[in-house]
Amino acid sequence: MDSKLSMKAYLIIGTMLFALFFGAGNLIFPAQLGQYAGENVWVAMAGFLTTGVGLPLLGILAIGFSKSRDLQDLSSRVHPVYGLLFTAALYLTIGPFFALPRTAAVSYEVGIVPFIGDGAVTAGLLIFSVIFFAISFLLSLNPTQMVESIGKFLAPAILLVLGLLLVAAFVSPMGEAGPAQDGYASGAFLAGFTEGYNTMDALASLVFGIIVISAVQKMGVTSSKGILKATLRSGVVAAVLLAVVYTGIAFLGATSTSELGLLETGGPVLSGASAHYFGTFGALLLAVIITLACLTTAVGLTVANAEFFNKLTPSISYRTYVFIFTVFSLVVTNAGLANIITYSIPVLMFLYPLAIVLILLAFLSPLFGHDRIVYVSAIAVTFLIAIIDGLKTLTGSLGLANPAWLQSIIDVYASVLPLYGDGLGWLMPALVAIVLSAAVVRIRKGGEAKAPAFDR
Repeated sequence: MDSKLSMKAYLIIGTMLFALFFGAGNLIFPAQLGQYAGENVWVAMAGFLTTGVGLPLLGILAIGFSKSRDLQDLSSRVHPVYGLLFTAALYLTIGPFFALPRTAAVSYEVGIVPFIGDGAVTAGLLIFSVIFFAISFLLSLNPTQMVESIGKFLAPAILLVLGLLLVAAFVSPMGEAGPAQDGYASGAFLAGFTEGYNTMDALASLVFGIIVISAVQKMGVTSSKGILKATLRSGVVAAVLLAVVYTGIAFLGATSTSELGLLETGGPVLSGASAHYFGTFGALLLAVIITLACLTTAVGLTVANAEFFNKLTPSISYRTYVFIFTVFSLVVTNAGLANIITYSIPVLMFLYPLAIVLILLAFLSPLFGHDRIVYVSAIAVTFLIAIIDGLKTLTGSLGLANPAWLQSIIDVYASVLPLYGDGLGWLMPALVAIVLSAAVVRIRKGGEAKAPAFDR
């Protein structure tokens, strides 16, 4: 018999989930979107919220609905080797490759850069990142309740500080929303949709799902139906908080261009707006809160990655992995926030379609008896398109011409795949693969979905 959870319990779990999701990208990308979307900010935000809020919620639910032990268990329904490689790639992406260095880079851009001269920015980043990761390293070696307690304090603190800033922006905007830039002028929704990839929250949700489920179980909910219901309600709390914060930051960005100009990243938008409304003290307070929040996020990501890879290769100690990931992240951080974002986008264009299709398969799985062939066909089709999207995005980011073989594939995809030009060319083929392979499975089994074809 499940315990009946109170609204307070849902709020506690939902706030915890919000704190897990709310990191560096959650601050800078809505601000950047607002600046570039301008007068089309609300249409763009509809797309951003789809991938930045809707998909993470579905990712959390997918782990509970599928009764998977973790992400590797779920992705191994394609194949155990794929499960291992996909999970490792996802951990590295939300860890030392991109998200972990981004925590220090955002802290620096928002908290330190406004107070130093232009000539000291590069040297300042090196000094700041060394101190930042030294603290992160020490805390990650012995993760204790202290980090969790800081996180519990910081979640409401950052909401309060951001709330004051966003209320000021709505009551007294810095200016009018400017003209839409780049892709936001002609396809604001789809531009916002792919911009939501940058938060990496849909990827993280596949890792965080089991944390939420464990929290629900500790409160006395043990049935599959009860866990799914409690996860949904808690997830909605986190989703609402994220949506409100994202929307407010995007509006702030959209109305800031006349005062701050069109900036390369979203970090200076927040620090500039804070200084505009509350002066030096306001900018300093925001800097301290965000730096501490990013530090706790860095510790969490370091611990998660070190634990995962230590589990895979016990011969390499947890402490060694913490050191490796810390040093690697330190080096990547010093490439600068703009470069981290530039190089992360091709990887996200590759990983996100695979994650979205896996989430979709988790919900549809009972309809085709969990047969592996459906998982393999859908993921294979998605992989073949997503890998080309990733390579195309990489060459575009670097300003390089596509090799002839790559361009020939892109030309074929562009001519036959719906929405390919908007970065969603994988969507229809994946759906068709699911429908056709599921139909074959049901025909083969006499029209009735039966036991799973893999060991669950």
